[in-house]
Amino acid sequence: MTSIIGVDFDNTIACYDNIFYQVALEKELIPPATSTTKEGVRNYLRAIDKEDVWTELQGYVYGARMKDVPPFPGVVDFFTSAIEKGIQVYIISHKTRYPYKGPKYDLHKSAYEWLESQGFFDRNGIGLSSERVFFEEAKEGKLSRISNIGCSHFIDDLPELLMEEGFSKKSERLLFAPNLSVEPPIDEEIRIVRSWTEISCYFGIH
Repeated sequence: MTSIIGVDFDNTIACYDNIFYQVALEKELIPPATSTTKEGVRNYLRAIDKEDVWTELQGYVYGARMKDVPPFPGVVDFFTSAIEKGIQVYIISHKTRYPYKGPKYDLHKSAYEWLESQGFFDRNGIGLSSERVFFEEAKEGKLSRISNIGCSHFIDDLPELLMEEGFSKKSERLLFAPNLSVEPPIDEEIRIVRSWTEISCYFGIH
């Protein structure tokens, strides 16, 4: 059977760990001793009852600061090799068009521009067709897209998405979890992968 691989975007292709820490420091929202991960920044702001600040910070990073966000190590090589081998690869993400709070950045446009700037749509580079990129406004839209495309595999960083009742029964689920130090108590049918190098090895596209 030919593989049709679906991949989430935020925290799976685009790596936000350092940028959230950097921006939060710039805005003097956190002390320097805060964990440098995205989760560390989020947890600190929530602990001091600044959920609204966290929400607005996300919109700012996903909008105005996308240009400063790096891809995860190995993800560009994965897409390049997969496409060279004729494997169908899609990006399917749940992303609202505009932030819930703060300036009205077009988050879909920012993400498309980021992909373009990273060479994803370059025929002489990665070679991904822009027609294989979908940003869905609702989680239900993402689940429907995965099913309608007929993904044989789907890679996401959110175990709750992979465990949704409406998730395609025909898709093998891969949880991208580079920061987990132990195996989480999740569905035993979900494969945990720690890096894009591991994912490339799994699909035999080193």
